[in-house]
Amino acid sequence: MNIYLLLGSTLLGYMSIWFVISIILKRNDIADIGWGIGFILIAWLSFYLSGYSFKALFVNCLVTVWGLRLALHIYNRNKNRPEDSRYLEWRKEWKLFYLRSFLQVYILQGIFLFLISFPVMFINLSAKNSFGAIEFIGFIIWCLGYYFESTGDKQLKEFISNPNNKGKLIETGLWRYSRHPNYFGEVTQWWGIFIIALSIPNSFFTIIGPLTITILILFVSGIPLLERKYSERPDFKEYKKRTSIFFPLPPKNT
Repeated sequence: MNIYLLLGSTLLGYMSIWFVISIILKRNDIADIGWGIGFILIAWLSFYLSGYSFKALFVNCLVTVWGLRLALHIYNRNKNRPEDSRYLEWRKEWKLFYLRSFLQVYILQGIFLFLISFPVMFINLSAKNSFGAIEFIGFIIWCLGYYFESTGDKQLKEFISNPNNKGKLIETGLWRYSRHPNYFGEVTQWWGIFIIALSIPNSFFTIIGPLTITILILFVSGIPLLERKYSERPDFKEYKKRTSIFFPLPPKNT
């Protein structure tokens, strides 16, 4: 059996399990926890099916650090809280709710996960041990992304947990330079892994990975949803005028 087909089939089964869990728990935002763990599964399964290499081991460790941190962050964020508002709205609006949830939330997310994972799978299956300047550059870019995502999430969590900030927008720390520093970090990490993959011949096609996550974050399910959520708030309108939407930049004087 083709290895990519095997990995895709495994991912289909994996997302189906999360769908069953969502029915039991009666909350679809459980899919967000499965997102990060799914990348870890694909990374180590493709590693197991390959000829092994230090480069693959190194990249899989990066994916594992990222995926575990994200899954734990989302679990702690959602713990003891109602279902995320996005999923709650869909629960109220969708006809044939369970069928649409399975296809649009879990299977579609599994497809995106598979596409984004292409650089990781390719690195694992190539079994190339070389590690030089290109890999180092990719790692530095990944570290930059990890810093922005993890620090942005931490700063937002601390801001929200302070009762004095109730009803306010966070405009401090990394959020002073970007309205979505955590999303900037997530996208940057995947471009870093793609650059590591570029050290292997015939790897340019794996650009589908970082392009997919970039398009999703910038134009589909990431930034657009949050921007719409706050669009009518006067303080957010002022925040938009002086703060970059994605790339961290010095705030504008208004």
